[in-house]
Amino acid sequence: MSAAAGAGQPLLAEWAAPHGLPPFAAIEPAHYEPAILAAMQAHRAELAALGAQAAPPDFDNTCAAFDRAGRRLAHIVAVFGTVCASATNDALQAVQRRLAAPLAAHHSAIHTDAAFFARLDALHGRRATLGLDPAALRLLERQHLDFVRSGAQLPEPQRRRHAELMQALAELHTRFGQNVLRDEADWQLPLPDAAAMAGLPAFVRAAARQAALERGLPGAVITLSRSLVVPFLTFSERADLREQAWRAWVGRGEREGATDNRPVVREILRLRQELAQLMGHACYADFALADTMAGTRGRVDALLQAVWQRAVPRALADRRELEALRDAALPAQAGQPLQPWDWRYWAERVRRERFALDDAEIKPYFELGRVVQAAFACAGRLFGLRFERRDDLPVYHPDVVAYEVFDADGALRGVFLQDNFARAGKRSGAWMNALRWQARNTADGRAQTPVILNNNNFARGEAGSPTLLSLDDARTLFHEFGHGLHGLLSDVHWQRLSGTQVLRDFVELPSQIFEHWIGEPAVLREHARHWQTGEPIPDALIERLQRARRFNQAYETVRYTASAMLDLALHARTEAEPPADLAAWEQAFLAEAGLPAGCGVNHRLVHFQHLFAGSSYAAGYYVYLWAEVLDADGYDAFTEAGGPFDAAVAERLRRHVYAAGNAVEPNAAFAAFRGRAPRLEPLLAKRGLLEEAAPA
Repeated sequence: MSAAAGAGQPLLAEWAAPHGLPPFAAIEPAHYEPAILAAMQAHRAELAALGAQAAPPDFDNTCAAFDRAGRRLAHIVAVFGTVCASATNDALQAVQRRLAAPLAAHHSAIHTDAAFFARLDALHGRRATLGLDPAALRLLERQHLDFVRSGAQLPEPQRRRHAELMQALAELHTRFGQNVLRDEADWQLPLPDAAAMAGLPAFVRAAARQAALERGLPGAVITLSRSLVVPFLTFSERADLREQAWRAWVGRGEREGATDNRPVVREILRLRQELAQLMGHACYADFALADTMAGTRGRVDALLQAVWQRAVPRALADRRELEALRDAALPAQAGQPLQPWDWRYWAERVRRERFALDDAEIKPYFELGRVVQAAFACAGRLFGLRFERRDDLPVYHPDVVAYEVFDADGALRGVFLQDNFARAGKRSGAWMNALRWQARNTADGRAQTPVILNNNNFARGEAGSPTLLSLDDARTLFHEFGHGLHGLLSDVHWQRLSGTQVLRDFVELPSQIFEHWIGEPAVLREHARHWQTGEPIPDALIERLQRARRFNQAYETVRYTASAMLDLALHARTEAEPPADLAAWEQAFLAEAGLPAGCGVNHRLVHFQHLFAGSSYAAGYYVYLWAEVLDADGYDAFTEAGGPFDAAVAERLRRHVYAAGNAVEPNAAFAAFRGRAPRLEPLLAKRGLLEEAAPA
């Protein structure tokens, strides 16, 4: 678009910053809506022209052309989604609510355009005769499936209803996410004196003081940021305060009033069931799983049950051990069940006794900057990447750090943005997204380099003090960086097949396999250094960390698997009406499944953003476990080859997993990397579930 066309509208003008980055400093909330509406109109015009071509359909004028269409809109929407997730405010949230339905309507209109789909459908019908290379054939098949799953083959009345459902769901997803964000932002637990801070290590106290400072409050507060509330639940000696924090954490989205997500979830479930039936499926889970590696509920359930049956007895045995320690320390509580706000506290006591481990000893070796450099160094040794910080590149928030990324031969690979800190206006959790995907199919023939973002939510250290991470925090950083590498290392022609745009139960493989390197002794010896002394982490501490790596894994496995089972069961319902009382249904399901008391779940339904702030992971939360089967088995390839940086294995991992995007069917991609189909045993061994569990 010309500069004249974008006058006064920075989103529509040419982006003149280095690497075509957005002019963040010039963008105001009021710019988004008119820019997105204009870009949608331009995209519709592009599609109309493609559908009206006089020339008969061929791959170039149909599939390749569609892959190029709508780039301006995609880039603007990516910027908008980024700031709404990471640096939102009331004005942005209002725009987000207004645009949810129009964006969904646009997607439906594009993917049900009769004239264009007729051309695409004709090509798809004779795809075997077109002489396409495997990647081009994959593009044609994926594009066609995108249209079919968007309702393109439905009769006209059903197409209209499909579009209405998608618009309504988009609005509800937006409302759900904003409600959770508001509940998180509105709550804090003051720690007014030494008694309230009893048991808290220095790093937790410092983070609590910093959280108060950022909110304009005196003293110290606990917020619902995971990097702050989990350490509080782990170390606080005040069971009454732990209970308050825990109830607030699990109660997000369940407060009476404007942020109550219970009616939102029920309406989402109602509309999803209607959508599934409209698309010819008995339930939403069947519709969602049809386009996954798993394919069916039966295969997902078999995996979940295989893990559940091993994890529950071990979690029960672990709970008995925790209760015995508590009873010895607090005889007045003997015989009482362990409460969910107590599990982490007593587990930490057991960990200290059994392995002589204390986060106060560990965290000084995991300063944020060093962990970032460790991730970069691993990417360098494995894939030849080099990261150079650029403080002059435009970013959307002062916390964001920008890097240019280069291949071993010095060629620019892309741009990487990292946003590590929790703050007001940023949703919880950790995630990767792209401002721009890698592609070679461009209008001007110049390769499109990726711009990849990582977001984390670490509790910031006090002014003048470093930000120290737990080992779990460090794994989270490596996990998201693995997603980032999936975007940066993408080496495909077609944008639709680029980066992380793969089947949902394959997308977590590149992230989860990269977590392994932060636990490697060689990586720890080189990069885990005391923030004050610079001394490397002692070998004795590494050895204790190795011995403890499976500690409390049954608890974590049960919490995750229970959440995945909840998700699957909820979306496997065939009734038109969802449960009237979601909490009661949730409790009844977990009780029948045999959830050990005190464990809890990773996410209750009312704040389960994977499921209800969008649809990508609906009936799909299992994917982390599915991918862990792949990553545990995949990482064994390095062990079998003799070391974590074996060059031949790293090259196969890059070529067949990170670089391939969605250009290769995922089962074939994994087999090309590993030399065979995956096995379950490495996952069970990783989680300490191969040995016979103690009897319940």
